[in-house]
Amino acid sequence: MTTALITGASSGLGAEFARQLAAEGHDLVLVARHRERLEAAARGLSAEHGVEVEVVDVDLTDPEGLAFAVARAKDPSRPVGILVNNAGHGLLHDFHDNTLLDEVNHLRLHVEAAMSLCHAALPGMLARGEGRIINVASVAAYLPRGTYAAAKAWLLTFSRWANVHYRRSGVHVTALCPGLTRTEFHSRMGMETRYLPAWIWLRADRVVRDGLRDNLAGKAVSVPSVLYKATVAASKVLPDRLLGGPARRARST
Repeated sequence: MTTALITGASSGLGAEFARQLAAEGHDLVLVARHRERLEAAARGLSAEHGVEVEVVDVDLTDPEGLAFAVARAKDPSRPVGILVNNAGHGLLHDFHDNTLLDEVNHLRLHVEAAMSLCHAALPGMLARGEGRIINVASVAAYLPRGTYAAAKAWLLTFSRWANVHYRRSGVHVTALCPGLTRTEFHSRMGMETRYLPAWIWLRADRVVRDGLRDNLAGKAVSVPSVLYKATVAASKVLPDRLLGGPARRARST
């Protein structure tokens, strides 16, 4: 057993990664902005599974917050053997309607933070001859759907390269690419989801279970469910105009 550092760990897929990894006996470092939620999760996971849980409440879009998380990821006295880059959020409006600051922070969270933490954790993993990295991307990485898809495409491409490059040294890097998943993600961005059919939604526990299994097996990409595997296959043959998807709707109040 080793220590797993998970970003975006206060809810959604991050919280589910924490539950499943704690159940396997791994100690945890939970990273997110919401200290109270992190501390409550830490108490529960520690009591239930007997693991040590450390809380790091930082904003990864803030340079000082990211630097603090990076320092923890590279600390040789407390090595991180599993890194889960899960922190992220969506932007409801089109690129031209968002502020530049919103877009820059969106890019920082999805790309800069994940890249920085990979760069911090990898040397220790390579020195030990083993390590696991899961970058939570999205099936949107295969689709022409704005800057969210573009950021996730970076994670996908980086993970595919890194898995080939570092697997021979004992480090497995996987891009986890789920489709729509039942978490707080969409409500936080203010997106209306009631018009979306139930059959397209995935369960968070299934997404995480598949991602952990595929990463352990050394796979560069994990796409949960037949539905979203078919979506990826279709993205390779269908024209972009058919892959953009419907416009996002704001949640009614």
